[in-house]
Amino acid sequence: MATHRLGCFFILQIPVAVLLVLDGIAAAAGSEYRGKPQKKLGGGGPGGTAATALFFFGDSYFDAGNNNYINTTTLDQANFWPYGESYFSFPTGRFSNGRLISDFIAEYAKLPLIPPFLQPGNQEYRNGVNFASAGAGALDETFRGAVIGLRTQLRYYTKVKAWLRHELGDVESNTILSRAVYLFSIGTNDYTSPFLTNSTMLANSGSPSKYAGMVIGNLTSVVKQAIYDRGGRKFGFLNLGSLGCLPGLRILQSQTKGGGCFEEASKLANLHNRALYNFLSKMEDQLQGFRYSICDFNGALRHRMDHPSRFGFEEGRAACCGAGRYKGIYSCGGKRAMVKDFELCENPKKYVFWDSYHLTERVYRQMASEMWNGSRRRGRPYSLKLKDLLQAQGIL
Repeated sequence: MATHRLGCFFILQIPVAVLLVLDGIAAAAGSEYRGKPQKKLGGGGPGGTAATALFFFGDSYFDAGNNNYINTTTLDQANFWPYGESYFSFPTGRFSNGRLISDFIAEYAKLPLIPPFLQPGNQEYRNGVNFASAGAGALDETFRGAVIGLRTQLRYYTKVKAWLRHELGDVESNTILSRAVYLFSIGTNDYTSPFLTNSTMLANSGSPSKYAGMVIGNLTSVVKQAIYDRGGRKFGFLNLGSLGCLPGLRILQSQTKGGGCFEEASKLANLHNRALYNFLSKMEDQLQGFRYSICDFNGALRHRMDHPSRFGFEEGRAACCGAGRYKGIYSCGGKRAMVKDFELCENPKKYVFWDSYHLTERVYRQMASEMWNGSRRRGRPYSLKLKDLLQAQGIL
């Protein structure tokens, strides 16, 4: 086990850098991997036919490297060693040792890696694009100025639609957009930021349930008004895991209480998940042609934390990379804020958690497989397998 020592104790604080999109020029933060060839998965649509496009929105569970190209801090970037070491052999900006759920979904759909929207030189959107940004939330106030919030991601999507119409014409572009699948991983940062920063959003909302309503309300407006009302019909969602069991939040729980999960955060995730299920049920009832698939991220993660050996892991609570109890101090890579010390495990495949807040490639692969093929766990409400959703025709 390698140990790197350079600094002192660290408490996560809200970044204040102003968001700056660098059009066509890679930010210095991305310089560690620019110019190196990226591995590809798949090779286009099956049988030479047009593949279903994938559009990813959300946070670090989907972010393929957009935060490399914005003016932010290393709290919201992963473009340094040891991130990416297990698959790419260099850091790409993904918050894992390798690929993410979004990458495996693209592979199953027989598509190449879906590139980040801000990646310089990326001007091909027929297969979709990835708008996700680590640290992003559904609420504009979540890490404002340091990440690409959901509404800004939506503005980028509007630019992509305009490009498709300009390049392909109305008929073909409308066909691509109606057959596309729009996938969301959002909410985690809205509910964790009140415990990790000086944010008062939760306290000012009136109650946890009202706060969850605000988050779902913003997600609803994006899904319905900005995408469905403009032709999108097929959607995929990740619900939220037990947030208080993330190593970075688990360490907030007093050791005198047995070092269990930080339940206050997990309760917020449960409120969000119930509201998400209700939202999807309403959309299905009210919107013609609305189809969706939901990944039970909560159940999948909980089972692997509680019974790691059943899924081929040895450690379900502590992270592979970080410092302190459970490796919950967010110092992986030694380039974040005040803390430079970190430890790195020898074999990430034995771990559920990669760093204090994110999972290993092996977990993401398993979760993507469950989302694609369906899981024996019965979530509510009923949803399509993702592979069936991709094959379904969009109904305008």
